[in-house]
Amino acid sequence: MTESAGNKNEDCHAANGVKPGRNGMVKNHHHHHQYQNGLMGIALQVYHAACNGELYSRPFIESFEETPMLLAVLTYMSYGILTIFGYLRDFMREWKIEKCHIAREREEQKDFVPLYQDFENFYTRNIYMRIRDSWNRPICSVPGATFDLVECSSNDYNWTFEYTGRVVKDVINLGSYNYLGFAENTGACATAAGEVTVKFGVGVASTRQEMGNLDRHEELEKLAASFLGVESAMVFGMGFATNSMNIPALVGKGCLILSDELNHASLVLGARLTGSTIRVFKHNNMQSLEKLLRDAIVHGQPRTHRPWKKILILVEGIYSMEGSIIRLPEVIALKKKYKAYLYLDEAHSIGALGLNGRGVVEYFGLDPKDVDVMMGTFTKSFSAAGGYIGGRKDLIDYLRTHSHSAIYATSMPLPVVEQIITSMKCIMGKDGTTIGLSRIQRLAENTVYFRRRLQEMGFIIYGNNDSPVIPMMLYMPAKLGAFGREMLKRNIGVVGVGFPATPIIESRARFCISAAHTKEMLDRALDVISEVGDLLQLKYSRHKVLPSLDRPFDETTYEENEE
Repeated sequence: MTESAGNKNEDCHAANGVKPGRNGMVKNHHHHHQYQNGLMGIALQVYHAACNGELYSRPFIESFEETPMLLAVLTYMSYGILTIFGYLRDFMREWKIEKCHIAREREEQKDFVPLYQDFENFYTRNIYMRIRDSWNRPICSVPGATFDLVECSSNDYNWTFEYTGRVVKDVINLGSYNYLGFAENTGACATAAGEVTVKFGVGVASTRQEMGNLDRHEELEKLAASFLGVESAMVFGMGFATNSMNIPALVGKGCLILSDELNHASLVLGARLTGSTIRVFKHNNMQSLEKLLRDAIVHGQPRTHRPWKKILILVEGIYSMEGSIIRLPEVIALKKKYKAYLYLDEAHSIGALGLNGRGVVEYFGLDPKDVDVMMGTFTKSFSAAGGYIGGRKDLIDYLRTHSHSAIYATSMPLPVVEQIITSMKCIMGKDGTTIGLSRIQRLAENTVYFRRRLQEMGFIIYGNNDSPVIPMMLYMPAKLGAFGREMLKRNIGVVGVGFPATPIIESRARFCISAAHTKEMLDRALDVISEVGDLLQLKYSRHKVLPSLDRPFDETTYEENEE
C-alpha cells in the first residue's frame, strides 16, 4: 500500500471513529456496543469502501480474541505436568518397569548418527499417544455431509488399534474439505467418472510428456484457465507436489522469497528446495511484509549487495489453521510498488469464495492478471485430487518443460479428471443448471450462520467471517482429546489440531462447513457442541454476542461478558 493511500486510510479511519489496532489491524467501532479502550482482546478488521475504495470493495472482518491469561497459565501447567510424567515413564521404560513400545536403535548402531531423534519423539510418545484415538479413525463411506465410521479400540494405550467390527452410522461430518458438497457417489460427477473409468480405465501409466497426455487433460486445462480468468493453466496429479515441485522451477539462487509465517508445509518445502534466500513475515501483516520488501530493495543480496534476481511473495487464499483470508488487495499493491512477483495458493479458497466460486481474487473484485502465479488444488471444493497453476501462457509453457512434477510424475487418472471437469462445469453453470451457484450461496450462508451461532454461545472463534474453515479454541491438551471423544459419542465427527501444528497454547477444533450440510444438521451439531462445551467448560469468550432476530444476516452485536 502506498504512503498516500495509507494517509488516506488514516484520515478516513479517524473520521469514522476507527483506530489502528495491534499489528496494523483496525477495530470496528460501528457495533451497537462499542468496545472500551481496555478491551483489546478481539481484533476486528474492517475496511470500508468509502475510505479505501481502490483496495477494498467490501468490509473485511476477522476476529482473533486473545488467549485469556488464566487459560494460558493452565495450558502451560498442563504441558509441564505431562512432560514430567513423560520423563518418568521414559525412566521406567529404560529400566524395563514399563513395557516399551517405541522404536529404538539397536545396540550395534549406537556409534552411528541416531536414526531417531529422542527429543523430537518425546512429545509423540508421551503426549500425543494419550489422545491419538481422537485421530486415525478410518471411515467406510463417502465423506459427504455424513459418513460411516469404523469403530476402533486399543488395549495398549493407543499404540495400536483393533477393529471391533461395529460401524458407527450417519456421523455428521464437520472435518472434511467438502466445501461444495461434490464428495458424493450419486449424481452427475459420479456418473461421468464411472463412464470414463469404463472407457479409459483408472491408471494412465505414463507421464504427460510421453504417452500419458490425453484429450481430457487438455480439456481440463482449457476449462481451468477459463474458470480462473487467465491465459493458460496446467494441472498436476498431486496438490502438495504442485507447490513443492513448481516453486523450485520458478526461483533459485540469487532470488528472495518472502513467505507468510503460517504458510502450508508444501509452500515451505518448495521454498527450501529452491536454494533461494527465505525471509518470513508476520501472518497477514502488511507492515511486516513492506519492511522486508523495502529492506530487500535497499540492501540487496547479503555480502555482495547486488540486486535480487527475483523477489517472490508466497501467500495463501484461506489459511487452513486460522480461518483467515489473505489481505490480497494490499499484497498486490505492495507487489506492484516494489516490482515483486506474487505466488497465491488457493487450495482452500478456490470454489469456496467469490460470488461465482472463483476464489479470493473474485472475492475482492480484483484482476487475475495482477497475480503472477495462481495455484490451487482440486482436493477441496472439487472433491477430487491434484492441483493446478494458472497464469500467463509463457509461464505455463516454461513450467511444462522445467517442472519436475510435470516431467517425471504420472499423469492425473482419468476418473479424477472427469470428476474435476464435471464439478467445474457445474460451478460455472456450463451444465445448463444453477446447481453450482446455489451450492456456493448455500456454503456462504452456512458459514455465516455457523460462525455466528458459535460466537453467540460464547466460544472463541478465529478467522474471517466468510471463511468456511472455522477454528474453535480449546487450548488445553486434555480438552483437545476429550472434545473429539465426546463429540463422537454424540455422532458428530470433528478434527482437533494441536502442537506442533499450532502454537503450544492454541490447540483447537477445526470445523469445515459444506454446502451439503442442511440447517437441521448444523443445528444438531451446534446443540451438541454447546452441550460438550458446557461439559468441558470451553466457552471462554469474554465478549458475549447478543442474538437478535431483527438484525441483518451478517451483522453481529457485541457486549462485554462480565463473567
